[in-house]
Amino acid sequence: MKVNINGESRSILAVWYEDNQVKLIDQRKIPESIEIYTAKNSDDIYYAIKNMVVRGAPAIGVTAAYGLAMAFKNKEDMDKSVKTISSSRPTAYDLFKAIDYMEANKFSESAARRYALEITERSRKIGEYGNSLIKSDDRILTHCNAGALAVVDWGTALAPMRIAHDSGKKIFVYVDETRPRLQGAKLTAWELQQEGIDYSIIADNAAGHFMKHKDIDLAIVGADRIAANGDFANKIGTYEKAVLAKVNNIPFYVAAPGSTFDFSLKNGDGIPIEERDENEVLMVNNSRLGPVEGHAKNPAFDVTPHEYVTAFITEYGIFRPEELKKLYNLIQDDLFMR
Repeated sequence: MKVNINGESRSILAVWYEDNQVKLIDQRKIPESIEIYTAKNSDDIYYAIKNMVVRGAPAIGVTAAYGLAMAFKNKEDMDKSVKTISSSRPTAYDLFKAIDYMEANKFSESAARRYALEITERSRKIGEYGNSLIKSDDRILTHCNAGALAVVDWGTALAPMRIAHDSGKKIFVYVDETRPRLQGAKLTAWELQQEGIDYSIIADNAAGHFMKHKDIDLAIVGADRIAANGDFANKIGTYEKAVLAKVNNIPFYVAAPGSTFDFSLKNGDGIPIEERDENEVLMVNNSRLGPVEGHAKNPAFDVTPHEYVTAFITEYGIFRPEELKKLYNLIQDDLFMR
């Protein structure tokens, strides 16, 4: 990921392992500043995931993998460490995939590093496959942040846009603000600006306006968990964008690695939806919205039925929802994904 620090362009990862500590870009501070959060034990990893120092399903998985390697090296109680980290957030399937991977590989540091490298490389492949769907002058809608910050590098939904831009295609990105935490306005816009990709932030409830007026050619979003039939969970507000895209005959793509597919679930009804603190909705920059006695509902994700998905962009290729059995077989043959 390219980052401009004091006028100098540098490459930095969203998550890395150094001196038996897990280092993370603190995503709560962007775009105002770039600060590094250092995790020294499994409790710190729990805090980082729970409180969204790190977010995005693949990045959460990598953080958990590094965190368990660190805990093992520190001779922590591993049963407790696994339980603590696995309780941090319920929806993102990569978290549990990474924990299973680390348990199978005896919590070794080399396994954690291999997991991070695999996820990064798979994100690059997602970008290459997704680039084939993008034409020069395309106008793309995205929701929330599925960029390098949400993985380790490259991203999922943003990876095709990065490669399209690097290949010389002229593209424009409509960035949903993504209430209540504004991951689109804060994180996605920041990443696109670092890469020199043209964009505009739009209010969450403006996407239908731009679709109706033929200003959007395709939509690409990420995912936090995908069921066997193609129903998927992503940041709250994704469902309504998918429905609008269907009504307006706009292709709607979901970009995600194999680690996000939960084939143990037949459909999206079984995906756990995290309910977050109501103050994320009620407070903006320490100012309260609405009556003092008011309350809010704050589901972090919604589930989009598979019939609204044009195709899934994965490291194995592009698959329509009715082709996910083929994807399942490819994942079963992939030693890393077992």
